[in-house]
Amino acid sequence: MTRAAPGTRRAVWLAWALQALLVIAVVGGAFWLVHHALETLRARGVRSGFDFLMDPARFEVAEGWLDFEGSQPLWRAFLAGLINTVRASVLAAAISVVLGTLLGIGRLAPHMLVRWLCAIYVQTIRNVPLLLQLLMLYFAITQLLPDSTEAIELVPGVWLSKGGLAMPWPVSEPGTLWPSHLEWPEHGSFSVTGGAALSPEFLAVVLALALYNAAFIAEIVRAGIGSVSAGQKLAAQALGLTPGQQLRIVVLPQALRVIVPSLTNQLLSLTKNSSLAVAVGYPELVSIANTSLNSTGRAFECIAVIMAVYLALSLLISALMNRYNARVALRGWQ
Repeated sequence: MTRAAPGTRRAVWLAWALQALLVIAVVGGAFWLVHHALETLRARGVRSGFDFLMDPARFEVAEGWLDFEGSQPLWRAFLAGLINTVRASVLAAAISVVLGTLLGIGRLAPHMLVRWLCAIYVQTIRNVPLLLQLLMLYFAITQLLPDSTEAIELVPGVWLSKGGLAMPWPVSEPGTLWPSHLEWPEHGSFSVTGGAALSPEFLAVVLALALYNAAFIAEIVRAGIGSVSAGQKLAAQALGLTPGQQLRIVVLPQALRVIVPSLTNQLLSLTKNSSLAVAVGYPELVSIANTSLNSTGRAFECIAVIMAVYLALSLLISALMNRYNARVALRGWQ
């Protein structure tokens, strides 16, 4: 087992030290800017500071996984909005990656009709503004779908109507940690009750983000597959691999080295674009901050919280994807 040379170890420690100093400088600069802005506001007689986060919110959050009441502090309302942002972004990201991969492969399919259909989807969706698509989807869900009394059963136990999407959901008995059974929604005389209900706002946000970003991911996947040399594909054919095996075993592992860096940027864009959900009334982070701003008047503080949270989310996504990218670049896709 070889040991790194002393000069190499010093270079590594120097690199880490420089990065640490850079982080300290950036954090210190941001802290000074916020402190200076708050002091300027106080000098002008404007109430400022982040103490308002401990005050009662005095408004409700319509939906979310975190139970929240108006008597609870504002920081908990921001937390509820953050959780809503994350759950919409994660689901939209999963759908967009799967759909985008299929579309990207479809754009290279030997069948001309499949190629044309995928190309029409990509060129249409990515050239229409996301906000417009979000509003159109919300209109379609809330206006064109039947009322809750006439909900459509898509598959057994899954109901779709203007009230949203109802589906089975695991529930646990009181005092137990793990779910013990599924609660199935039931269609009654007035509405669908039971199970888990996804609101029209949540559905519109997730579908708009997923469909829009899938068009860009499709082009990323197409470019990644196109970067694999023809010789690799011919070698896979010579080994007798089926087209599906060629794609899964030979092409995609090499294409991922091109796909992942661009995919990281697209996932970052998806997360930040989730802020457009405020247009349809989905209670995510920006919507909660807007309501808090109107009730407290702390505009600078609310905007600072939004910026800090989105920066933290972006850095987390970048760190996770960069770690995966390093793994893919070294050993391929397993």
